[in-house]
Amino acid sequence: MRIKISGLLVMAVCLVALIPNSWAGNKKIMTTRAAKVLAERAIVESIYGLKVRSTEEVQDMIAANFSGKTESKTAATVKGIKIEEVTYDSSKDIAKATASIVLDTFTNIDGQEMNLGGKTFRRVAFATSTPSQAGPIQALRAAELDAYKQLAKRVVGFTLESQTTVENYILTSDIVKSKVLATMYMAEVTEYGWDAEGDAFVKMVLNVKEVGDIIGLDVIDEQEIIEVEGMGAQTDDFMQAQQH
Repeated sequence: MRIKISGLLVMAVCLVALIPNSWAGNKKIMTTRAAKVLAERAIVESIYGLKVRSTEEVQDMIAANFSGKTESKTAATVKGIKIEEVTYDSSKDIAKATASIVLDTFTNIDGQEMNLGGKTFRRVAFATSTPSQAGPIQALRAAELDAYKQLAKRVVGFTLESQTTVENYILTSDIVKSKVLATMYMAEVTEYGWDAEGDAFVKMVLNVKEVGDIIGLDVIDEQEIIEVEGMGAQTDDFMQAQQH
């Protein structure tokens, strides 16, 4: 009986020694989990696809009268996504997650059966629980959507409307509008980052021939691989300048 009590005391001492001096919070857990979810979304957008809706308008040829809006939407049931790696910067409260998936066949957003032949898809996403650190991450997402929009304009096309009025040989009104409504899939991010001013960029490519082969269609295009670069900003100094 004495030996048993002694053993329990030793075990209790060892457990106490393992307890950290300070209480651990949930910020790291929440940030890393958020990064994982965003990485999973990136994978779904890559393979299943997303709907892209975008409008741009320029009035009177003045950049100050330019407006642009891009929206995206996706929803799919996917299994097999693996989180390969998660890193966490405690000083900035920013997590980075890398997700991947290997697929043989998959039905995309347009209902087309894709013969992927064991192709591996890999995407990266960032997240934070601190609002003051969210700027660069949000700018990167904006750049990503801008890249999707540019791909859609190149591959699917867009609608452009223009109306100009001249009175007494003077330009009185000039309005140009462009609209994009398309579904995109199989786009791959090749590079991303931020410039010295903090603006984000995302380089994205689409292998048109490969997509045609996968969905079983003959795609005729002068360029087999289309590459675009999307841009995103952290602050809206454009609107701030207009207010002065």
